[in-house]
Amino acid sequence: METKVRVRFAPSPTGPLHIGGVRTALFNFLFAKKHGGDFVLRIEDTDQNRYVEGAEDYIVESLNWCGIPFDEGPRKEREYGPYRQSERKAIYRKYAEELVENGYAYYAFDTAEMLDFHRKDHEAKGKTFIYNWHNRLKLKNSLSLSKEEVEQLIQNGDEYVIRFKSPENETILLNDLVRGEITIDTSILDDKVLFKSDGMPTYHLANIVDDRLMEITHVIRGEEWLPSLALHYMLYRSFGWEAPIFAHLPLILKPSGKGKLSKRDGDALGFPVFPLEWRDPKNGDIAKGFREEGYLPEALINFLAFLGWNPGTEQEIFSIDELVEAFSFDKVNKAGSRFDPDKVKWFNHHYIQNSTDVQLAKILQSSRAELKEMDPQYIELVAGLVKERANLTSDLWDLTQYFFKAPRDYDETAIKKAIKDDTATILSKVRDIVVHLHEFTKDNIESQVKDWIKTEGLGFGKVMMPLRVALVGSLQGIDVFEIMFLIGKNESVSRIEKLIQSI
Repeated sequence: METKVRVRFAPSPTGPLHIGGVRTALFNFLFAKKHGGDFVLRIEDTDQNRYVEGAEDYIVESLNWCGIPFDEGPRKEREYGPYRQSERKAIYRKYAEELVENGYAYYAFDTAEMLDFHRKDHEAKGKTFIYNWHNRLKLKNSLSLSKEEVEQLIQNGDEYVIRFKSPENETILLNDLVRGEITIDTSILDDKVLFKSDGMPTYHLANIVDDRLMEITHVIRGEEWLPSLALHYMLYRSFGWEAPIFAHLPLILKPSGKGKLSKRDGDALGFPVFPLEWRDPKNGDIAKGFREEGYLPEALINFLAFLGWNPGTEQEIFSIDELVEAFSFDKVNKAGSRFDPDKVKWFNHHYIQNSTDVQLAKILQSSRAELKEMDPQYIELVAGLVKERANLTSDLWDLTQYFFKAPRDYDETAIKKAIKDDTATILSKVRDIVVHLHEFTKDNIESQVKDWIKTEGLGFGKVMMPLRVALVGSLQGIDVFEIMFLIGKNESVSRIEKLIQSI
């Protein structure tokens, strides 16, 4: 019987979820769903000093908004829980002690001051201090001390950590779904801490134990974890467990292509790097979110799928179901992928065009208090008229506000361009035409005004530019006669008269 695919996304609740983390979650989700498997969320909060209040809720909300919900995890408990590592604390010590008993790990009593001394001593000699096979017998640990000395130190309450005993002079052959074959010389590896003096495991031990107990079959994570792959493989081997299949995803690079994408890049260039807006609980600083900036989740997910993966065809627009169907690791690149702010906006523009008027009206109405009591059908009609012009859903209000309220003031550049000495007289005549119209339809308004312009021998712009300014407040907007029809006769007359009075 074939083993069921189980993958996990395991972020740390140390702040907002970076867009690179969302991409990792997405690839996990796509792989799991393609193979009829489970997508697990696990919160890796072993480092309590870096824990940030609200970060876990933010992670959950982000995944749900993006449309990549997890099958099990915090608040979706199943038999593999709990899903927060802080709630699994008692589990890890047993496994750490098992490694010590079997000779794969050891107690280390070196104080921070001792280790700092050795680092500085090595630096002074132009060397790098590495705690491993070449010096561990000279340091204070259960390999260099007698059994009695070790027991005495533990009884005295001396603080200690448990370190992995990296083998000397062994070449390890590893395999990765993205990277292919990887060879590692164990002589260059340090003896990583597996269990800290505060009674909490490090990431290395906790994630290996949890992946085993949660029956994770594939570990899909960012390439920043590649240096830890050899240690993780050796831990599986030390426990006598079969290792999962690994896949390390390429970095998401800055728009320049040089270096890893960071929040600073987004701040400098004016785009978000987090799925949702984040308010720092410590200082109140607000970081932009794709949702609040006006991006649709489908557009963001479509864009992220192409950061490191390519279907091998010309197709760029994919629904989530199409992504599930097309996704495979043989089409994931090794090289980093450049984050292109214009491209994600291009995707968003496409998805706005293909949204229904009802969907856009709901977004618009929910974003503006003054529209709460407005007729939804009117908002739908308006949204449909302007959506071709919108790159972001946050553009919708700027593109439509003149449909809901008269302009309070007028764009200075537009006034200089549109208003001439005879403009008040011209607008007064247009007002009179509108007032006397019995059939107030777009076509009738247009034919009556244009016939008058031709009869008077006026330039079209001489009439239409100030008329647009009166209605919109600027020289922007859709067809003038469409605007007049939608806002109605009385409102059209009122706006024209207001501009006449201000000239």
